Amino acid sequence: MGNNICSLSFSCDHTVSRCLDFTVRKTGFISQLPDNLAALQRELKKLLEARNDIRIRVTVAEQQQMRRLEQVQGWLSRVQDAETEAGKLIQKGLQEVERLCLGGFCSKNCLSTYKPITTTIIGLQPTFDKVWKCLTEEQAGIIGIYGMGGVGKTTLLTQINNKFLDNPNTFDVVIWAVASKDLEVEKIQESIAKKIGLFNESWKSKTLQEKALEIFKILSKKKFVLLMDDIWEEVDLSKVGLPLPSRTTTSKVVFTTREFEVAETVAKECGGLPLALIVVGRAMASKKTPQEWEHAVVVLRSSASKFSGMEKRVYSRLKFSYDFLPSDKIRFCLLYCSLFSEDFHISIEDLIDYWIAEGLLDEYDGIGARNQGYSIIGTLLHACLLEEEENNCVRMHDVIRDMALWIASTFEKEKEKFLILTGVGLTEIPSIGMWKEVTRMSLMGNKIRNLSMSPACPSLQTLFLSWNDIQIVESDFFQSMPSLRVLNISDNYSLCHLPFRFPELVSLQHLNLSFSGIERLPEELKYLVNLKCLNLEFAFNLLNIQPQLISSLKNLRVFRLFECGSRTQEEHSILSGGSELLVEELLGLEHLDVTTITIRSFLALQRFLSSPTLKSSTRSLCLKYFNDSKSLRVLSLASLSRLETLHLLECINLEELKIENTGEVKIFQEAHGFHTLHEVYISYCSKVRHMTWLIFAPNLKDIRIADCQEMEEIIRLDEVRAEVLENLIPFARLQFLILEGLRHLKSIYPNTLRFPHLKELTIKRSRKLKKLPLDCSRATEGKFIIKGEESWWQELQWDDEAIQSAFLPCFKSIDIDEDFE
Repeated sequence: MGNNICSLSFSCDHTVSRCLDFTVRKTGFISQLPDNLAALQRELKKLLEARNDIRIRVTVAEQQQMRRLEQVQGWLSRVQDAETEAGKLIQKGLQEVERLCLGGFCSKNCLSTYKPITTTIIGLQPTFDKVWKCLTEEQAGIIGIYGMGGVGKTTLLTQINNKFLDNPNTFDVVIWAVASKDLEVEKIQESIAKKIGLFNESWKSKTLQEKALEIFKILSKKKFVLLMDDIWEEVDLSKVGLPLPSRTTTSKVVFTTREFEVAETVAKECGGLPLALIVVGRAMASKKTPQEWEHAVVVLRSSASKFSGMEKRVYSRLKFSYDFLPSDKIRFCLLYCSLFSEDFHISIEDLIDYWIAEGLLDEYDGIGARNQGYSIIGTLLHACLLEEEENNCVRMHDVIRDMALWIASTFEKEKEKFLILTGVGLTEIPSIGMWKEVTRMSLMGNKIRNLSMSPACPSLQTLFLSWNDIQIVESDFFQSMPSLRVLNISDNYSLCHLPFRFPELVSLQHLNLSFSGIERLPEELKYLVNLKCLNLEFAFNLLNIQPQLISSLKNLRVFRLFECGSRTQEEHSILSGGSELLVEELLGLEHLDVTTITIRSFLALQRFLSSPTLKSSTRSLCLKYFNDSKSLRVLSLASLSRLETLHLLECINLEELKIENTGEVKIFQEAHGFHTLHEVYISYCSKVRHMTWLIFAPNLKDIRIADCQEMEEIIRLDEVRAEVLENLIPFARLQFLILEGLRHLKSIYPNTLRFPHLKELTIKRSRKLKKLPLDCSRATEGKFIIKGEESWWQELQWDDEAIQSAFLPCFKSIDIDEDFE
């Protein structure tokens, strides 16, 4: 719920405050008019929905040569009359509401005693606009409005309620409830029950729990907004029966309060977690000076566990979930996640690599160990101790992470000692004395440049140095780390050389050098006889890997070499040429469970595909500078049974990604080929004219094609026989389709497709594409965006103007010079 709560405050000058205080007391006379209008609009909406359903049924019947009954026609006519009359009443009612004044008087047509004046929200419009944006656009499930009595909180909430009259389709149900100082859950339940039709003679005889259950059953199926005015103490919405709004739901809760609340900075430090907000809010209720609040912010930023009440009231409660995890192994796997920086998106695959190296999983059962890792992550997600993110990542909520650090700090000295200093601006490593008894250390996300000391740390097993600016590593830095199992030195772009004394790292099982600037692997790496995982992904500058170095690492289970190395390689590197030498060395590694690799020739690919071990272990494959063949038999790649990512880069001679005959395609489909493939990226393959084979990858989520100058179509159906297409639903799971620099592209797909999961469609520098294969039903859902140049959008062709207008809210103009992502 880190981004689920929006908190607002406002104030007015003295004159406006007195005016608003006066007007609020008078508004009760006309409070029923908005409710009645909302009820009328709701009932009219239900009637029109029923009318539309009947019309559909009548149309279908008439297509079957049935005759429309006079009774049906009469009913439709009466509905038309009712719609016209209700429309007049609603319009008139809205005009009356607009003429209501802030002083409590209402129009002459409503109550002749009072005079009409205008309804300007004096001084509150900016706050109103911000709240309305939270309600209609942003991923905020709970919005708090706070301020001293008389500043206009109730007036603002009233205006929000009235706004829904002009926008009746925004929510299914709009509920107003006054909480007041003597909070009673039953009164809030009664307000809700009246709105959703539950309030009757038997309602008062039900228990609070029975009422909550009935409310939950109805509201869990509806998009609702609850407006609660004047809250003085915490409200347990679950006891009321409300499904809790979150980033994944569209319902909202808006409340006003005059209590002293947590300032914006403190709320951010608490990450929106209600339990933490409650504790901090209570602790700060009596604090009034800026100095007290500034001190609180410093404490929270440095260590939330030091904040008064956090241990007892927050961490102790959250630890309940931790204690009820099934095993000590799973509990430690959770604590391990605290080594990563705050808000870091942790790759699940990388995390499992670390756990294997740490001996937390069954290291002798390759794929089974990885499956066990995924099972543990599933357990932690289910317990809400981790949060799921895109791109197969997880994240640890800030407060959960603080709890984990608090738990880790309570370990007995002889068992574990964590030292975690992430993102605190360090320019040098901690002093030697701090390393002595540490078992797990993380210095991620700092500004450390030099590793110049030689700290004695015989117990250190894990060291995270990623996301720094490391340039120099002294040769004896690691000489006193005999127990080190995991070394993460990734994302240090200035690190070009590794002058380590590798023979001294006798226990090392995991070495992560991904996204580093290293230019060559030292031959001494062969002394790491226990190494199980070597990660060199996206080490673009790597020029040299000595022959027989990789093949000497007989215990390797995970070897990541995806998008590694530059075009120019040193003569004696196994990366040179077309990668044939690299593949030959991999053939000798019998225990590989995970392989990611870049291959530079057709010959090397053929040799690679001859190995059952490599075919079953490959997760990511990049074919780069693949210029010794004009044609690639694409379905041959389907033998890579766990392939998730495929890149084709700068294959300038490649003309055809060939699809075989119908018989081979059927065998391929029955073997579930490409079922694990999620991401495809094609760039600078200038002679390839289409990518029809993509329809055989049913679970694709991300397709990106750039600068393929001769590509005319993405999918060309005449390349596939009709009987093969019968059971295919192209792009059923696609989330991102990004096309750039395809100057001859005229078609994505010849027919319309619904794209049920599409989030983003980007078209850039592809002016000949004049029509999009979008089913018009997607336009009404408003859950994806179309990015492109304004001039391209204006030239698009549509079946009719209504469809064009329907998709217009989805369009976002981009500049031609914007980077391709």
